[in-house]
This record gives sequence, structure tokens and C-alpha cells, in this order.
Amino acid sequence: DGGDGGDGSDGGDGGDGGAPSEVEEYLSDDETYDGVADMTGESEVTVMNGAEGNGGGYAFDPSAIRVDSGTNVVLEWTGEGGAHNVQDEETGGDVLDSGLHDEEGYTFEHTFEESGVVLYFCQPHKALGMKGAVIVE
Repeated sequence: DGGDGGDGSDGGDGGDGGAPSEVEEYLSDDETYDGVADMTGESEVTVMNGAEGNGGGYAFDPSAIRVDSGTNVVLEWTGEGGAHNVQDEETGGDVLDSGLHDEEGYTFEHTFEESGVVLYFCQPHKALGMKGAVIVE
């Protein structure tokens, strides 16, 4: 009972542009996900890897971003939560594959050239909800 609990989960409570349903579904077990951060208009953006959340330093901050084609996304390790990586969901690492790192300040960069959605995760902490999404306009 109470299946449509008013949290916006079955119509997307997206606000500024909303999120594709695949992003909403993919990030549904990430306690830090609270919508898509609009970073369009920026040539380079930073996402923190190992941010506080999901029971420790097991989150990307922000979890989901919207960028323009050609935007360079920098993932920067916080040093929290142990060793993390970044790997894309669809190709098993052909698009994103940072390798495993635990040092604060380590960065991994990727320029997103093609429009679409890229879903990614941290392999050691995926089960904890450590996942992210890039929506490329």
C-alpha cells in the first residue's frame, strides 16, 4: 500500500529539464541523487569521486550532470571511502575506465563528444549505490 508515495519517482520531479527515465532508474539506489545538475555552458566541469554518501565516502558529487557536447568532465578523487574507479555501464569500460585509485587529488578526465546518456559506476562500491550519469546535449 502507498505505492505512489508522492516523492515524484513515477513522473520524475526533474525541475530544470528533468532527467531521462533511464537516469532516474539507474540512480534510484543512490541516496545522494537529487536531480540533474545543469552544467551546460561550461567547457570543463568537476565531479568529486568518493564524496560523502551511501554509508561513507561512496558517492559521486554531483551524481548526475547535464553538459554540452565537447565538455571535458574531470573526476577528482577525495581520498575518502578507499579505492575507487570510474567505469561506464554500457561498454564495460570502453568509454570510461580510470583504473582503481585511492589517493586524494587523483583525476581522470574524459571529453564527451556525442549526445546521449552515459551511465557509470565505481566497481568496488556499485552495490552501495555509487553510480553516476552524464547527459550530453
